[in-house]
Amino acid sequence: MSPQTPDTFVNRLLGRIKLNGLMALAAPVLAILFAGLITSVVLILTDHPPVDTLLSMVEYGSTPRSLVGIINLASAYYLSAMAVALGFRMNLFNIGVDGQYRLAALIAAAVGGAVTLPKPLHIGLILIVAVAVGAAWAGIAGVLKARRGVSEVISTIMLNTIATGLGAWLLAQWAVPVAGSNNIGTNPIPESGHVPSIPLIPGAPNEVFGLFVVAVLVGIGFHVLLNRTRFGFNLRSTGLSEPAAVASGVDVKKMVIVAMLISGGMAGLVGMPQLLGSSYSYSLDFPPGFGFTGIAIALIGRNNPIGVAFGALLWSFLDVSQNILSLEKVSPEIVTIMQGVIVLAVVIAYELVHRYRIAAEQRRVSRELSASVGMEGAAA
Repeated sequence: MSPQTPDTFVNRLLGRIKLNGLMALAAPVLAILFAGLITSVVLILTDHPPVDTLLSMVEYGSTPRSLVGIINLASAYYLSAMAVALGFRMNLFNIGVDGQYRLAALIAAAVGGAVTLPKPLHIGLILIVAVAVGAAWAGIAGVLKARRGVSEVISTIMLNTIATGLGAWLLAQWAVPVAGSNNIGTNPIPESGHVPSIPLIPGAPNEVFGLFVVAVLVGIGFHVLLNRTRFGFNLRSTGLSEPAAVASGVDVKKMVIVAMLISGGMAGLVGMPQLLGSSYSYSLDFPPGFGFTGIAIALIGRNNPIGVAFGALLWSFLDVSQNILSLEKVSPEIVTIMQGVIVLAVVIAYELVHRYRIAAEQRRVSRELSASVGMEGAAA
């Protein structure tokens, strides 16, 4: 077979990259279109105009106030999804992000409300406590997995339940009445522990949480850790094939523990934008459920920092824009249906794209082999 010219090789390589990029983009786009179709059918069956309803959601979600709310909510969703994604890349299912971030937020709020320090030190202390608590709570599941072979799915689910009970008991011990309500919470964090908001959206009466920047840095750090470090290579190789990783000298048990510690540390940050940007105290109405939403968003984004960012923004857009549905006399549960269909459709679409990619690669190799055999026969 005659050698390929540089131009031929580059053209084939660019064509392959373009094809893979288009297929990767096709899966979420098809899933969103399919979810829109299913939602439209549901709206028609309930005597609501689908086009007008969806347009009203888009119009409401694009106002300055709503855009700020979307970004603030997406920050927590993104941090949660990235914590889940790190485990997914190693075939570890950290289902315990919900318990990890709530327990971390509670203890960090209690520590933050009990001390007074210069502003950078105060904020830094609260963040360190949150990361440490989240990492320690997830580390329990990591040790059980590495040392005793306990499934991290079972252990993290049970640790969620324990975190809920422990958090309720701790809050009862540390609680003080919240002024102007029947609520209770930890001592308010002094002003030195507040993170200034960012006036990111012109014309909005509210502002973006300052710790939105932390979510961006976590995404960058996730990419660098997994793609530019030896640890990231070991983590990805362990996720692809544990026997192969062991054969190449990777300490898989150590990797499990370290991966769970990092995942839990990231989970500890989930509640920080809300805590240090708005609430300044952990109370009974502190936002729940970020951990389980993060699992869905990690699936939508395929554990990729950029894909997860789009997934977090889409999910928070749907959550914020559903507020207009009550005024339109439409049940807000329509959004829940859309979110569920998106997750299901994305999983199916990615699997179909994956199978198509494998089949296309097999056909390409077959054509090249046939061409090679034909050229050798002609030369003979």
